[in-house]
Amino acid sequence: MKSLIDNARSFAATHVADPGNAAAFQALEAGQAPQALFVTCSDSRVVPALITGARPGELFELRTAGNVVPPYPTRDDTDAVSREGRPVSEAATIEYAVCVLGVRDIVVCGHSHCGAVGALVRGEDLSAVPAVRDWLDHSVAPDAALRSLVPSSPDVAEAVQTHVLAQVERLRAYPCVQERIADGSLTLHAWYYEVHTGNVTAQQASFDDRPAFGPL
Repeated sequence: MKSLIDNARSFAATHVADPGNAAAFQALEAGQAPQALFVTCSDSRVVPALITGARPGELFELRTAGNVVPPYPTRDDTDAVSREGRPVSEAATIEYAVCVLGVRDIVVCGHSHCGAVGALVRGEDLSAVPAVRDWLDHSVAPDAALRSLVPSSPDVAEAVQTHVLAQVERLRAYPCVQERIADGSLTLHAWYYEVHTGNVTAQQASFDDRPAFGPL
């Protein structure tokens, strides 16, 4: 923790006050205009700004366990809200990015060796982490394609990619996303990041039911 604190203490002096950065940081007080919403896992090995080279104000982020996109909450859709019936913060983040910030792209990025996806496909006992268990049970339907896959490698690549595509499809059901896609002002992207190589691939055209990811 000490190194993190030390960097936080020196950040303003070493980065913000640098003549090459000062004007860009100063402009941030006027607001933000991010290029994209980046939806990814909470995993510490995935650093969106590092992967994309984004500077402050360029990337709006939503991070959830397993890069899950919950269903859009509606008054009569009890499966789309929390157990207490409160609004879903993830949906609020997406809606704000699309309707208020006007992002033109949404990226859903899964990653290799994902603990959440791995737990699902391996049928792991999550009773020791009931909040994680309930989040995944609530977010990934019992008949989801992901649950029927057998992991063939430690990186669970096919499972993660299948899961990413399912989250992109769920995004399409958001009213704000539907409207923006219909008028051609919003594009959705499915990405897969390898934590051990740094390679990023994206959804490609597929001629069967298997996910197809290739170079960006």
